[in-house]
Amino acid sequence: MPTISVVLQTVNETVYTFPMKPNFTEPKIYTGGVDVRQWSKLSKTEQKKALKKPWYVYFSFRDPKTGKLKRQAGIKGGANRYTTKRDRLSFLKVLQAKLLFLLKEGFDPYQKNTELENKFKKRKVSTADNKPEAPQEFRATQTLSQTTVPETPTELIKKDHTETDKTPQKPNKEKESIEEPLISVAEAFELALKIKKSILNQNSYPKYRSRINRFQKWLDENDYDVSDIRKIDRKTVISYLNDVLQQTSPRNRNNTRAALSSLFSTLEENELIGENFILKINVLRSVPERNKTYTPHQLKEIDSYLKTNDPLLRLFVQFVSYNFLRPIEICRLKIGDVDIQDKKIYVRAKNKVVKIKIIPDIMINNIPDISDMNKEHYLFTPERIGGEWETDESNKRDYFSKRFKKVKDHFKLGKDYGLYSFRHSFITGLYREMAKTATSEEVKSRLMLITGHTSPQALEKYLRDIDAALPEDYSNLIKPKDNNDTP
Repeated sequence: MPTISVVLQTVNETVYTFPMKPNFTEPKIYTGGVDVRQWSKLSKTEQKKALKKPWYVYFSFRDPKTGKLKRQAGIKGGANRYTTKRDRLSFLKVLQAKLLFLLKEGFDPYQKNTELENKFKKRKVSTADNKPEAPQEFRATQTLSQTTVPETPTELIKKDHTETDKTPQKPNKEKESIEEPLISVAEAFELALKIKKSILNQNSYPKYRSRINRFQKWLDENDYDVSDIRKIDRKTVISYLNDVLQQTSPRNRNNTRAALSSLFSTLEENELIGENFILKINVLRSVPERNKTYTPHQLKEIDSYLKTNDPLLRLFVQFVSYNFLRPIEICRLKIGDVDIQDKKIYVRAKNKVVKIKIIPDIMINNIPDISDMNKEHYLFTPERIGGEWETDESNKRDYFSKRFKKVKDHFKLGKDYGLYSFRHSFITGLYREMAKTATSEEVKSRLMLITGHTSPQALEKYLRDIDAALPEDYSNLIKPKDNNDTP
């Protein structure tokens, strides 16, 4: 071991004294002064402007006189006859690969390259006679030509000077194909997330991004090839969803599937993948978790406790109970959203920009005087009614949920109870009271205006889930006959 260490040290010191300056830079593609990775974000005018400019492959080579790398003339090779970004870029990708191959073979723009050209001519003759397999470096990029070896250096450069304005022939799919530019999983996901960020609200986007990031992390941890987004197939996604199912629940698995499907739809719309195959993956049956309703006795006890120990939380609960608002909707309310004089409240809901709800008299009498408060201040803050509270609305909702947990602990209520339980309880009570004097259809029609459900079907499903509608006593239907026979 000591001898090997000494030798390695000597080799290390010797190797780094060798001149390692490359004679050329890797060829790059000029795309009209725009970043083609952001092509979908450009306006139609910007795209047309970029396509009007010449696109070409360029590189630098070491000048033998100065010893410095010098930019060489760009090589178009006929690429600008193509009128779409995809076709033009695909053509230049192949040209770029061929040029890199020639440079590695020893091409020098400052010399005649006679020896190199003769070598390629011999390869062409040999190819015509024997059709040997093309060099490995070129096989991966051979798509536009039927030859098995690239052009000679002279032929490659001449193409730049013979380019015309002729309309290109439509490519024959049977004879040739255009290689699509590779877009990695990371690049594709980054683009899709940027688009989704401008669409989703500030509460939904972090959860959505978290699900996508977990999938990307899983791909890395399980050594999947992430060099090309098109290599992620249906089988890969199913494997991940099965993993999510085993570790969590059917509901979380379905939510993950929905998030990935939404992402891949965006990738399809931006032509980064052929189709969104996740739509064909089935949705598992899952039983939704819903808060239980409180009994009348529980409602009375909790209200009495809050009135003495936490009046601010009591008012929050009353907005849930009497106005049938969701906790996160209450957290969005500002002073200017509550019109005491007109008995209106303007709610920024999840499914539309603003919805208007009346404030019933029972609620009006509980709201303190807010007429002189700043209209831009939030109605509820941790300390008082009306004030600044700069945090995410989901954090606000979680704050009041945790604050209510102290009440649950006091009454020894389980996890099935929460702030949502008040909404369920009062809608149930309201439905049963209305049903005493009206038909089922009349009740649902009136109740929709109060609860804010968007359709009768949605309301009916909700009422079934919370068991709002119960049958009358049916004892008389199963009562034993007079002869004391049992049913």
